[in-house]
Amino acid sequence: MDFTKYSDFAIVYASEYGLKIVAALAIFFIGKWGVRRITALTKKLMLRAQVDFTLVEFLENVIYFALLIVIILASLNALGINTTSFLAIFGAASLAIGLALKDSLSNIGAAVLIIIFRPFKVGDFIDAAGASGTVEQINLFSTIMATPDNKTIMIPNSSIIGSNITNYSSKPTRRINLVFGIDYSDDLKLAKETLMQVIKEDERVLQDPAPFVAVGEFADNSVNFVFRVWVKTEQYWDVHFDMLEKVKLAFDEKGISIPFPQISVHLQGQKSED
Repeated sequence: MDFTKYSDFAIVYASEYGLKIVAALAIFFIGKWGVRRITALTKKLMLRAQVDFTLVEFLENVIYFALLIVIILASLNALGINTTSFLAIFGAASLAIGLALKDSLSNIGAAVLIIIFRPFKVGDFIDAAGASGTVEQINLFSTIMATPDNKTIMIPNSSIIGSNITNYSSKPTRRINLVFGIDYSDDLKLAKETLMQVIKEDERVLQDPAPFVAVGEFADNSVNFVFRVWVKTEQYWDVHFDMLEKVKLAFDEKGISIPFPQISVHLQGQKSED
């Protein structure tokens, strides 16, 4: 058996490809180390800039894998492998994956928009995509909310971005809008004074903007008062329900009636024919 032939072949192969293999491995391992350092530095800078943590994690993964792909292609190129075909295959695969995961990718894009523009944050009470609740978590694919009756709702981020968003917690104060009706025979001035007295006795009602009480409508069965007061956002529902109770008790004490719909039927007698 001619070992000289194989040894010569091995020497030629090693001399031709040995340096390329060493260079490729060096590029890969040193490049991977560099990618980790760059990714860690980028994450540190984003956290220092107070970028939302969810967005930081997302960008960290994107930067890491994007740079890692560049390092892998550079290593293959050092081996003398034509990476053009790999780029074409990678592009085609990316297109196929993108089409297959278009809904998931749209949710990720929507999550980035939510994090950047901040229409709401964790802890806010919002109305979005036909659902209302307190935001508990914002991840890359969905927003998780807890309803007032303690049910959990998971809404795709793309559905939220594609709909109107009402944030009830974004402002420090909110206005309570109520309507109280009295009978046409009741004392109009007394009713207005009673409503203003109820407002003055509640320390939670803000004086700036000033409370507002006025006759708003002559309805079919009642004279309706517009009742508007400003309160702190966190006290909205407590004051809302308390005002309903206090006004009813005050009206009862002053003899002011709250009418309910009535129908008056008038019968007209007909003459009987002999």
